[in-house]
Amino acid sequence: MTWFIRFNKPYDVLPQFTDRANADTPRSTLSDFIDLPGVYPAGRLDRDSEGLMLLTDNGQLQAQISDPKHKTAKTYWVQVEGIPDDAALKALRNGVEMKDGLTRPAKARLIEEPQGLWPRTPPIRERQTVPDSWIELTIREGKNRQVRRMTAAVGLPTLRLIRYKIGDWTLDDLEPGQWGSLPMPAVNAAPLRKRDRRPRR
Repeated sequence: MTWFIRFNKPYDVLPQFTDRANADTPRSTLSDFIDLPGVYPAGRLDRDSEGLMLLTDNGQLQAQISDPKHKTAKTYWVQVEGIPDDAALKALRNGVEMKDGLTRPAKARLIEEPQGLWPRTPPIRERQTVPDSWIELTIREGKNRQVRRMTAAVGLPTLRLIRYKIGDWTLDDLEPGQWGSLPMPAVNAAPLRKRDRRPRR
């Protein structure tokens, strides 16, 4: 059986199955929630971010989803410190200059706090004198900690980051720490390149 699943990664969970760097004091990993042989993530999600991850035991599908050349859209709900004005949203849409280059054009809009959102543990820091707000941001690339750096570049530090959607797959109906199986999508039949082969866990 080929596995293709979605997972709602909680905050402070490593996006991998082992924690080799801290053998004496291991941190929470995917293996605390998922017990399926041979599956591995199609892309990453930072330890301090939450939300949707896709996992599979099919190497071609993994490459198809995670390879930057496919430009798979990823949508995030971003709680930021401050309230974005039109200029900040326009900058996010047009591209933000960062140390590793200009980001590609993105979709960005101000939204209300998503309905049914679970509380984060631990909760975010709050400043009574500074308001916060939510942005929905869709990007098609994956620079290191890109969303956090984009919002910081326009003066809106990220307080909480949740990935809601990857391609056509969403987080809907998944509680933190839960996973569910998905129908297997069509997979590019091109042979695997060496770097696309399944990494060891």
